[in-house]
This record gives sequence, structure tokens and C-alpha cells, in this order.
Amino acid sequence: MISPHDQPARKPLYPPLSPHFTTMLDVGDGHRLYVEECGNADGLPALALHGGPGGGSSPLMRRFFDPDRYKTVLFDQRGCGRSTPHSQLEANTTQHLVADIERIREARGIDKWVVYGGSWGSTLALAYARAHPDRVPGLILRGVFLGSQAELDWFYRAGANALFPDAWDALTERLSSQEREDVLAAYHQRLLNPDPAARRDDADAWAAWESSLIALLPDGGPVATGPRNDAISRIETHYFVNNCFFERDAELLLDADRYNHLPGVIIQGRYDVITPARTAWALSKAWPKARFEFVPDAGHSAGEPGVADAIIRAADAFADQFR
Repeated sequence: MISPHDQPARKPLYPPLSPHFTTMLDVGDGHRLYVEECGNADGLPALALHGGPGGGSSPLMRRFFDPDRYKTVLFDQRGCGRSTPHSQLEANTTQHLVADIERIREARGIDKWVVYGGSWGSTLALAYARAHPDRVPGLILRGVFLGSQAELDWFYRAGANALFPDAWDALTERLSSQEREDVLAAYHQRLLNPDPAARRDDADAWAAWESSLIALLPDGGPVATGPRNDAISRIETHYFVNNCFFERDAELLLDADRYNHLPGVIIQGRYDVITPARTAWALSKAWPKARFEFVPDAGHSAGEPGVADAIIRAADAFADQFR
């Protein structure tokens, strides 16, 4: 573990860049995925997995990887971002997403790739590495989330609301007293409304709860609204009421022996209240080959300077190692 006193000088994000390749990949079940590649077309392949589930990829994710040394693949998972159909819940499970990653790898002619994932992206990265360890030379995880009941209870029942009672009230004030007994189930039911206009306020309230807690020092800007909130709220509640489609609680931790032979880096904001450090710490104990790094002045967001720096250094180190 790196202590605060041993932190090297922070690295800046790589410059903004545009993809050199984009496509809409048909993965069946009526779903078409937006896929892009950026950086060096002949570089070390990397896959960057976005959070949520349902969050969609962002241009920031391109900037963690040296564009001279990496060929970085991003995609929008089922039902979100530029993938279609938007906010679709049918045929949208963890198992579908793991299979989608393999389809993308095969379609792009990639043998192996370094896999990065933050928040829900870390869940999906581990699920993929568990299923296909021979395709993953190394993993970079940020703000680890394993989809366990304890993690969901912390964020949607009792835990984070003790630290942010004002934001919790904004989330729950629209609910009846009966609905407040199970906030996750209540929002899931509301967001099943087939009319996007009728569910818009619920979608915005759901997304605002997470947005208000994401960074150690929020920027104070306006809370986002619109289609992204519809996708993330519907898809998150769909996954979370179904235990992220795992058969056992904390399944990814229990199955650590299926991927813990791989090199890895675990990056954790010390003041992350969305995915508290105890989960990442437990994972590090089950994964001795993973280097654990606390970021002492950060919360959950990948955009916080210390977190971004740690991701970039990890990616640079893998580029040195594997090239």
C-alpha cells in the first residue's frame, strides 16, 4: 500500500483525443452497441469499462491511456449512452455484458487487453476476468464495487444517508412512508413506468443522489437531467434489485481464485462514500498480486486529480511491462 507521504508527483491527463474508429455492433436480442477505438491503432490494447450500470462512456476515459502506446477501446453498455435501444432492460444482465465484451474483442481482432473499470466498471471487469482470465494480462480497478447486499444496503438503506441526510431527504421525500421502507424497490417500481415523461422526475431524483456524493469536493454546478438519467436510473435499479444477476452474495470475492493470479492495481479514494474502502480492502486481501493504492484526498470520482493520476500511472506501468 502506498502511504500519503510516498505519493509521487501527480501526472496530468493525456490530451483530449477523438476516436479513429467507431461502429454500432449488433450483439443480438435487439441490442446494438456503440464501440470506439482511440490512440495508436497498433498499440497495446486496453478496454475501459464505464460505471453505472447504465452510465455510458465519456471522453475522460480516453485520457487515462497514453495514446502513443495504447489502442483503447470504449463502448456503451446495453441500453445506455449511444447504444440502442435506449433504457432497454430486456436481455440486459451481467452475463449479457460479459458476452458482449467477448464479441467486441473478437470483432476488433484483439487477442488480449488490459482491462480498466471504475465503480460498476470494476464489477464488470472482475466478472469478465473471472470468465476469461486468459484474455486479461492485467486489471486496473477504481472505486471497487462487488454488487454485494452489504454495499447496496450501505448506499440505499443505512450508511451513506447518515453522512448526507440532506441529499437523502431529496431522494426520499417524493416517496410514501411505505415506499421509504425499501427505497431501492420503490424507485425500481416507479421507473418501470413505460412513459419516459412520467418517470422523468424520479429518474432525475435517483441520479441526483449519486451525483451529490460522487466527489470529495463537489463542483457545485447544476445537477444533470435528461436521457442519461433515465438510462442510469432504470438500469441501475434493474440490476440492483436482481443482485446484479449474481447467484451468490459477494460472488466475485468468493471466486477470487479464478483471477487473483493476474497482475492488478486497486485504486481507492479514502473518502469514497459511494463504494467505501472496506470492499476494495477485502478484495486486496484475496488478491495478493494486486497493488492497493489509497488516494488520500479523493472520493469516488475518476475525475478527481489524485484518482486520475493513479489510473494513469497504473496504465503507464502496464504499458512498460507488456510492451
